[in-house]
Amino acid sequence: MSISIEQSAFAGLDTQKRLLNQVFKGELNAQGRFGFRGELAIKFATAVADEARPPELLAQQVISSAEPGAKRISFLSCYLLSFGYLDALVTALAEYLEPSGRYFIYCNNIDLSKRYHLEYKGIPFYILPLDEATVYNELLDLFGLERNDLKRLDTAGKINRIAESALQYSSVFPEISYADCLAGMGPVRDPGENRPV
Repeated sequence: MSISIEQSAFAGLDTQKRLLNQVFKGELNAQGRFGFRGELAIKFATAVADEARPPELLAQQVISSAEPGAKRISFLSCYLLSFGYLDALVTALAEYLEPSGRYFIYCNNIDLSKRYHLEYKGIPFYILPLDEATVYNELLDLFGLERNDLKRLDTAGKINRIAESALQYSSVFPEISYADCLAGMGPVRDPGENRPV
């Protein structure tokens, strides 16, 4: 029996139209683990008349999963242009995150040589730097997954393998407070710079 998004922990986010530009949205394995890969709207722009506007804040390169029958998302990874967006992300996902979850947040404006673990509003996060790479490739490296092994899998299989590795991940990063990480972050890069006009 296949699981629909309405039966998964992603149902509310789907209803709120937060799940955007999906690469994948569906079952990951025969047991009913559900996954989403795409972008997540963190903060919506104020709508003017009937005009639909793009979100003010986005979590990009999202790879995430929820266990069968669970009300919350057990694994989430994404790219944030600024660590400063974490508060807005936690606010948007307040009822979907859990203290036992594995959440990997890649940020453009933290020191490239640093990795942190922090707890914010009762939720644990791994905070990692990201510049030119992708969340997908960084997760493979972090979890020691071989690219050749994953090549044979379809999109659902790849996300499922990453999710399984994430849920078993237990490496210890230096602890940092939200305030200290916020104070130490660099300027927010303009995503449009150096692009041909």
